[in-house]
Amino acid sequence: MTSPAPDLPHASPPSTAEGRATGRGTRQRLPRRDLATLTTTGRDPLSILTAQNAPRVPELVPLRIQRMAASPFAFYRGAAAVMAADLARDQTTGIVVASCGDAHVANFGFYASPQRSLVFDLNDFDEAAWAPWEWDLKRLVTSIVLAGGETSRSDQVVREAAGAAVITYARVMDRLVDRDPVARYFEHFSPESLMGSFDPQSRAVLGEAIRDAKRRTGGRAVRRLTVGGGSGGRLAFTEQPPTMVHLDAETTQRLLAVEGDYRTSVNIDVAVLLEQYSIVDVARRVVGVGSVGTRCYLVLLQDGDAHALILQGKEAVRSVLDEYGNWPQPPALTSLIASAGQGARVVSLQRVLQAVSDPFLGHVRSATDFYLRQLHDMKGGIEMSELEDGPFLRYAQACAATLARAHAQSPNAPAVAGYAGSGRALAGPMVEWAFAYADLTRADHAAFVAANRDAVAQATGASSAATSASKASTEKGSTDAAPRASVVHAKRER
Repeated sequence: MTSPAPDLPHASPPSTAEGRATGRGTRQRLPRRDLATLTTTGRDPLSILTAQNAPRVPELVPLRIQRMAASPFAFYRGAAAVMAADLARDQTTGIVVASCGDAHVANFGFYASPQRSLVFDLNDFDEAAWAPWEWDLKRLVTSIVLAGGETSRSDQVVREAAGAAVITYARVMDRLVDRDPVARYFEHFSPESLMGSFDPQSRAVLGEAIRDAKRRTGGRAVRRLTVGGGSGGRLAFTEQPPTMVHLDAETTQRLLAVEGDYRTSVNIDVAVLLEQYSIVDVARRVVGVGSVGTRCYLVLLQDGDAHALILQGKEAVRSVLDEYGNWPQPPALTSLIASAGQGARVVSLQRVLQAVSDPFLGHVRSATDFYLRQLHDMKGGIEMSELEDGPFLRYAQACAATLARAHAQSPNAPAVAGYAGSGRALAGPMVEWAFAYADLTRADHAAFVAANRDAVAQATGASSAATSASKASTEKGSTDAAPRASVVHAKRER
């Protein structure tokens, strides 16, 4: 005779139906049409960007300015803090999810799963935090508008792509929240799933992007970024000033002193793997647009047989959703940051938002917080300027579906689905807001360029001099030159 199940205390989480009802009820307080309202009073975008530059590496600040000045889209990439402050002025649904914080189209792309297959997902989480779901969606849709403008598409095509992205987000969210949470957890997108909807020319573009991503392995990075430097096959990084330089002895020793903390932050299988390696070199590297000036280091490890592995350590600072969006963070995340630093925030939310994540993800808390990951590991993306209008629209939809999958991991996902509905009533206001914000971004960019002409000229001159000085070595190393005017792609390493 079996014993009865114990009567355990149990508070049932809200059902999906209850969550949807909560979302529909939110429409009474904030009708979807009101999401079109953009508040522009009290703005000071240039002061925000100046404040962000203050703690950065001083000699790299002109390079950050140069990269952001390249185009309105490049400016937008580097101005997530400005947008967070702007979003905080508008009315919000208050339906909070784990958010990327920087969900523009160039932050979606390919990378390798632990099973060595390519997946398509979000791939930048420096600003990740908890925030209203519509903040990420507004950033994505605005990036579609800016990308469409910079690739010379008609207003009709851009509006259609932006609206289709909103509707796709709503429909995918609606579908996912009716599934078992475990099934949602395992949902992921492969790059090949995009192929069927592309015309032959655009399929060729995607095919080349996939081939390029598969070539961007850790082994290739070792070959391109290092040179044999001593006995026993020991390697060293090849300097490419100003984007790749060795550190002074004191900084190197500080980094080595906290390296053991990284090893304890990763899963045990990776920790055991890392026991077979030791650090042989460290260098500072400049990456991205908005990240320029924050500390980013490459760490070169080798085993006893001279096999090499490169890890990338990036400085983790307070999320713009928290600092400039002023959105209160849940106690669990606040406690994690207090005990393990901002790097732990980035790593934890990346694992929530991505379908699969780099097994080498880890973090370090010191005077400066860092998170670490593999360098490259099949990272790549699609050059949007090479897509025809139809595939441009479908790529926008793919990004929106991926964002919905990320947001669907949060407990409030049913409320998001209830508020968004089919997406049709949401699309108009969202697109209207995005077009208005794109215009605001272009104006901010013009003001930024005007205010920083000397810094842009200084960085351009320094970049040209460095390029000339290192011309002989560029075939071996990968430079991070300033983004070209149409900076609308995800291929650049982050």
